[in-house]
Amino acid sequence: MSNMFLIKALLWGPLAAASLHIFEEFAWPGGFRQWYLKYRDNPETVSRNFLILINAALLLALMVGAMAGRTERGVALLLTISALLFSNGCWHVWASYKSHTYSPGTITGILLYLPLGIFEYVSWFRLQQASAGTAVFAVLIGCSYPLWSAYYHKRRKALTSAR
Repeated sequence: MSNMFLIKALLWGPLAAASLHIFEEFAWPGGFRQWYLKYRDNPETVSRNFLILINAALLLALMVGAMAGRTERGVALLLTISALLFSNGCWHVWASYKSHTYSPGTITGILLYLPLGIFEYVSWFRLQQASAGTAVFAVLIGCSYPLWSAYYHKRRKALTSAR
């Protein structure tokens, strides 16, 4: 693989993977919101507007990272989001296992997010575009996604239950 093609794949691959993942969750086969409402059992924490906002922010951040190119900040942003996507893929597998149902997003989570996370980290590191410190910091932030997401939903549920 030529370096130019590799760099393009590293820059734009996460955006393509996230777009396909969102398509799986909401278009085909879709049904993520309905599945998630049953999984979390708290409709107040997962409104249509919330899902639109969080996914639009994800795609925008990935576009910004790709457009920033091989800059230190661009690579750090892409590594952070790649770790977030990797942890989201793991979460889909865990949630499907825990609920004994298909979580829309599991297929792209396994086939795209998991290998993409490894590919991004190994490749940027081999190209010497990311230091070990940047990589560790990015993985810690990105992989914290399931923790703060669970905290958000539990807090929202507690607040709505208190009303």
